[in-house]
Amino acid sequence: MDITKTPKKGLRKKHLPWFVGGGLLLAFTLWLVLAPHNRSLTVNRRTLTTAQVKNELFNDYVHLEGQVQPISIVQIAPEEGGIVLEKVKEEGAAVKKGDVILRLRNANLDVQILNAEAELAEKQNILRNTQVTMQQNKLNNENERLQLDVDVQRKRRLYEQNKRLFKEELISREEYLQAEEDYRLARRKYDLVNERLRQDSIYRTLQMEQMEDNLQNMQRNVLLIRERKDKLEVKSPIDGELGLLDVTLGQSVVSGAMVGQVNDLSDNKVTAHIDEAYIERVHKGQEALFKRDSTDYRLIVHKVYPEVRSGKFRADFVFEGARPAQIRSGQTYYIDLQLSRPMQSLQIPKGSFFQVTGGQWIFVLSPDGTSAHRRPIRINRQNPKYYEVTEGLSEGETVILNGYERFKDFDELNIRQ
Repeated sequence: MDITKTPKKGLRKKHLPWFVGGGLLLAFTLWLVLAPHNRSLTVNRRTLTTAQVKNELFNDYVHLEGQVQPISIVQIAPEEGGIVLEKVKEEGAAVKKGDVILRLRNANLDVQILNAEAELAEKQNILRNTQVTMQQNKLNNENERLQLDVDVQRKRRLYEQNKRLFKEELISREEYLQAEEDYRLARRKYDLVNERLRQDSIYRTLQMEQMEDNLQNMQRNVLLIRERKDKLEVKSPIDGELGLLDVTLGQSVVSGAMVGQVNDLSDNKVTAHIDEAYIERVHKGQEALFKRDSTDYRLIVHKVYPEVRSGKFRADFVFEGARPAQIRSGQTYYIDLQLSRPMQSLQIPKGSFFQVTGGQWIFVLSPDGTSAHRRPIRINRQNPKYYEVTEGLSEGETVILNGYERFKDFDELNIRQ
């Protein structure tokens, strides 16, 4: 009887080399990742730019390019639209406040003036006719009152006479009573007419006042329309220089459209665009300096505009003290804006290392200058020339400033003389 053998499960000798090789490969990989080792590069000393770490006053400022502009610019916009009839002044001309710059023509406005004047004349005629009619009515009413007054006096005399005669029994009672009734009726009519005349006088006075007010309003309306015609002459709002006049003869200009500007030449300012990184550090009243013809001039931040465009915001500076001779709009001044007071601190010169390292590390030379090692640092502020270092370096140490595109993957540099 044959016996069937079951194959043994588990590790066989032929598999052992594979497992040993895999273990060695894994161990080597872990060693590459975890084992401490230095990556070094040999460089020539003459290709390096080095600098010493210094402990000096750090001047916290930013270098700016500023442009001279008039202290203020006033826009020119006609209050009335029209066709450009004449350009009285040209760009660059000196102007005084009230000088005519442009003359416009507006035919519709002429028609409005004629219509308003015709309507005013018609209202004046109506008012005069109404005044004549009211005056005639007043005279007629006065005449009626006089007649009633005479009638009352006559009937009063007759009543008093009949009263005496009735007491002496010379007339009948009926004649006496009729005379009394006639007198009282005449008296009541007289009182009613007086009340009517009083009411008519009040009404007439109110009507006349209302018509006078309407007439005055129409007169003012005509004056306003005539003033609108005066505004067809576009005038300079200030003394200064006509810096821009963007119109041509025959052009149609609408009311309120900007057609030019007048520069106020009483003073100048300097406008600069500053990187948005400094927007929280620039404030009104800060000092800035610039040099012109070997003379230092002082500026003060006058206004900071919060709007950021293309990574920059704008600030206006005004002069404090003397101005440069022959200053002109459009000139460029290179100014240093002082962000804070100078302070004692460690600093290193600016170099290309910052663009590669972001200011987080730098190579520091050994005391004998034969090697350099990578070291983490912290940079706080900067000015156009120096970085302020707050951590990682000591005074007197030497650092490498250039070549970091080659060095960024190494921890140590061997310096070859």
